[in-house]
Amino acid sequence: MSPLNGKTALVTGASRGIGRASALALAKAGAQVLVHYCHEDKAANEVVAQIRAAGGHAEKVAADLRTPDGPHGLARRVRVVIGARLDILVASAGVTKDASIEDTTVDDFDELFALNVRAPYFLVQQLMPAMCKGSSVVLVSSLAAHASVGSLSAYAATKGAIDTLVKHFALALGGRGVRVNAIAPGVVATGMSARATTESGREATLEMQTLKHIAQCEDIGGTVVFLASDAARWITGETLCVDGGLRL
Repeated sequence: MSPLNGKTALVTGASRGIGRASALALAKAGAQVLVHYCHEDKAANEVVAQIRAAGGHAEKVAADLRTPDGPHGLARRVRVVIGARLDILVASAGVTKDASIEDTTVDDFDELFALNVRAPYFLVQQLMPAMCKGSSVVLVSSLAAHASVGSLSAYAATKGAIDTLVKHFALALGGRGVRVNAIAPGVVATGMSARATTESGREATLEMQTLKHIAQCEDIGGTVVFLASDAARWITGETLCVDGGLRL
């Protein structure tokens, strides 16, 4: 039996990157998946179609999580589709900004925190009533929260905030039997990672990694399934590094 049969899952930022890989992996494990997207309607349709073609169940749901009421609106739409119970929330939607401290603007800073921190915070707040014993929340942190990585100071601060929120959320929801964890990927070949798109960046990454491979999004999706499943039932309040042994 698939480990997530009968479970409902919401994955934000599921039209691309790690969010997409997580949605596909959760569906393969048996979950009904709500594929959240903002503007990429065609990409979201492709994810839903791929899940359905494999015999799974998926719906798409749109919301701009950068706006103050975005998480609230998304939560309302989610409850219309799934009813009173949400088993899995994967908050993967995010944005990065490669800029020095001197070049980072107030608008850059505010956008980073709006999508990377404020959105998951209020999405958890608004969906708490739908979560119950056995539900699992997975947030997305980053290697950048644990080491100085290029010109990513503002982005890194948002991921440090996620590491802190994981512990507060885990404590607040633990009494209800809800687990909250985060994953911290290293360099992953996505549109958000400039390091993974250049030959020099790939070579530098491989030199630092224990496992000599540039991670693909599919390498991360399995960890999300693990944290969402009963196999991780005794893990909460943790940030799990998924980085191929980077910087050991």
